[in-house]
Amino acid sequence: MTMTPVPPEMKRLEPFELALREAGMGYPEVTEEFPWGHRTLKVKGKAFVFLTLTSEGLSMSMKLPQSNGAALMLPFAQPTGYGLGKSGWVSANFGARDTPPLDMLRKWLDESYRAVAPKKLVAQMDSGAGAPKAEKAKAAPAKARSAPARKSAPAAAKKTPAKKAPAKKTVAKKASAGTRAKRA
Repeated sequence: MTMTPVPPEMKRLEPFELALREAGMGYPEVTEEFPWGHRTLKVKGKAFVFLTLTSEGLSMSMKLPQSNGAALMLPFAQPTGYGLGKSGWVSANFGARDTPPLDMLRKWLDESYRAVAPKKLVAQMDSGAGAPKAEKAKAAPAKARSAPARKSAPAAAKKTPAKKAPAKKTVAKKASAGTRAKRA
């Protein structure tokens, strides 16, 4: 959903914007907001990508802590404004005649999500439990995708060991100054 009307020459960039939006929305706990009229994807309230399609073209800004140096060598990329570039944010801009490199931009999207998301969510993704929906669909066999979800049996109750009584502390008596003098 673009807030301003997009001129006809920029309409060809809409599928790229929507493909990147879909990829970003596939990550765990992502929400979409439109502050300042820009599509923003957030995880736990923190933005990890800004997508904008305007009369000037498609723009995308992401946090790239590992690949920002390589990204900034590309002709369509520059440090994100408002001081965000100092923190590893990179903006990519594409005009009406450009074809955005979706595979690379999806990798950047993944890097940005992982840089901003809580470590717990990233760990879930890495274990396969919270992989992006698009990846889960590719990885799962067709039969499993169409089968209805089944409830699993409840996990067996874990035995918790009984609490041990705290160890008794022995208190050493301090020798008085007079006692120390007698020993010497």
